[in-house]
Amino acid sequence: MVVTRIIDSEPALILEEVKKNLVISDLHIGFEHKFSSNKNIVEKNSSINEIISNVTKIIKKENPDTLILLGDIKSSIQTITKSEWRDIPYFFEEIKNSLDVILIPGNHDGNIDKLIPNDVTLISSKGMIIEDVLLTHGHTMPSENYSNVNNIIMGHIHPVYFNENSLLNGERIWISIKAQKSEIFSSAKGKINITIIPSFNPYFYATQKKYYKKSISPIIEKIKETTIAKIVTLDGTIIGNESILNDLI
Repeated sequence: MVVTRIIDSEPALILEEVKKNLVISDLHIGFEHKFSSNKNIVEKNSSINEIISNVTKIIKKENPDTLILLGDIKSSIQTITKSEWRDIPYFFEEIKNSLDVILIPGNHDGNIDKLIPNDVTLISSKGMIIEDVLLTHGHTMPSENYSNVNNIIMGHIHPVYFNENSLLNGERIWISIKAQKSEIFSSAKGKINITIIPSFNPYFYATQKKYYKKSISPIIEKIKETTIAKIVTLDGTIIGNESILNDLI
């Protein structure tokens, strides 16, 4: 049996079966060129070192066997920027010696194979299955061959809560969804649980709604009109349900 646990105050979860897996998504290393266009400044190299420090801290605390990355390690889509050539190999070299690393590529990970060490396992963008859980980035529809799963864990959306009257305005959030499985897998019946992981990169998303651009997921487009949802902050506070879902995804 798989046990899933959100790590308190972190955009990361533990998926434990025979092995203990740490799951994170959407690092968007090399995002600074877009971020600077919003007239915000990130000190050179500070973001990659912060990401490495945060991942390392969680690894030391949780002691997982495997790190599963749910895509969008890069920030550019088809090209590789100068900072990505430098920082992505640096990230993997700093992380991989302490555990196994599996990468499920996302829509921003074009040519990622040129940037990762040989001992990082790169698998299909369609995702991987651990017992009845499908782990995927979220930018593609799952194959009907995966219809036996009861849970999907995905990234891609990097959901943020916006309410100018709230102290939580601009905070990253978790979204948990229960939907009809048949809306994703036409041959299946029953319910399916979908967990959307917040972006691990604390700077990538906009902190003002007018600058925020939703990432479209065919999985979410299929189910969001007939779903039950729970919206939770990183520290575990429940702040909403399906009534605000359309504002978030």
